[in-house]
Amino acid sequence: MDITLILQIIVLLGAIFVGIRLGGIGIGYAGGIGVVILGLVLGMNPGSIPWDVILIIMSVISAISAMQLAGGLDYLVQIAEKVLRANPKYINYLAPTVTYVLTLLAGTGHTAFSMIPVIVEVAKEQNIKPSAPLSIAVVASQIAITASPVSAAVVYMTGVLEPLGWSYPLLLGIWIPTTFIACMLTAFVMTMFSNLDLSKDPVYQERLAQGLVKPAVGAQNMELKKGAKLSVGIFLIGVLLVVLYATAISKIGGKPVFIENVIVPRDAAIMSFMLAVATFIVILCKVETGKIADTSVFKSGMVACVCVLGVAWLGNTFVGGYTEEIKDLAGDWVQQVPSLLAVIFFFAAMLLYSQAATAKAITPVVVAALGITAANPADSYILVASFAAVSALFVLPTYPTLLGAVQMDDTDSTRLGKYVFNHAFLIPGVLAIIFSVVLGFVATALF
Repeated sequence: MDITLILQIIVLLGAIFVGIRLGGIGIGYAGGIGVVILGLVLGMNPGSIPWDVILIIMSVISAISAMQLAGGLDYLVQIAEKVLRANPKYINYLAPTVTYVLTLLAGTGHTAFSMIPVIVEVAKEQNIKPSAPLSIAVVASQIAITASPVSAAVVYMTGVLEPLGWSYPLLLGIWIPTTFIACMLTAFVMTMFSNLDLSKDPVYQERLAQGLVKPAVGAQNMELKKGAKLSVGIFLIGVLLVVLYATAISKIGGKPVFIENVIVPRDAAIMSFMLAVATFIVILCKVETGKIADTSVFKSGMVACVCVLGVAWLGNTFVGGYTEEIKDLAGDWVQQVPSLLAVIFFFAAMLLYSQAATAKAITPVVVAALGITAANPADSYILVASFAAVSALFVLPTYPTLLGAVQMDDTDSTRLGKYVFNHAFLIPGVLAIIFSVVLGFVATALF
């Protein structure tokens, strides 16, 4: 193997490792250092920066932040808490359902943060280890990104697949049911085969004896702001308009559904619609714009943008230097075993730390490798079926929602093992992706 290639791989993995150790926004910082070394020291041309992905994340986060400041997220949490407490015995199914739906609507898995304390409380009340519902719920919030009509990952993939004969509504019609059913199947398996009895957990008993576990406090009656419900209504109308517009400019059988001459493309539409939503929330709900940047959603969203900038740029730089080699290798593998694309997506997502960044880095290479074109779209079903595998952000125990679940579970049942990979989220995450991909191949076979 060429010594230069070895050094480039060391820099790639080394930057990612340093970023993981730093955590949070440090992942993006370390990605930038990797680009500097690959470019100035090892002679690689800097890859493309995924500006469209970053801008979509920024616009969606801006709208959600305005809704949060108006009290909208508190209102959604209140509804979700009522759902969980109405049927507490089924928390292993209801927790991932709630986080899945919140992510589906918002286009970001960071909304799961608001539900983690509620899930812990309800699980403790039912003598269920919080690790079970928490792990499934966090995984569901990540996989739902690949089904959300306003997520950057879905916007990118629909843009790639639409010229190949897959319309926007058809893709959502495949990705939403397959990923949601996969999460429910995962919840079933984890419920059937996990030891859920919290009282028999020795670590929990030890912490309980030391007074480190807070008693279950029951339902929280938070006082909502006046504009809370209105802000949620405005945001949901915005999401609905995004879906309707994206459907209207879609093509079925090469013919436009409603709009033939598209002036505003789908990604620009989502960005402008979300900024418009934020504007209406600010005006009608009397939100102080100066406080929006202080919300937890805004902060976590901007951190995500920096992470995508650094890590995706690093990944694109490396991939761009070996496009032909990767194209040949990926082409051979995927042509022989189509499901191997899911494996490629899985490991790439584990390193690139973003569903959208992974899709954008790997998809063009695979499309070129398989010779997929509008005139020859036969193998495009592989991309549709394997898409959910870009959600493997749970493999390394460093993703914010994953760490949040660990930190907020005072029973310590959601703990990280001594080894990097032996944590509570790995098995449910792998199961959910396997189920999603298998169901994806079944669904695409019908069209």
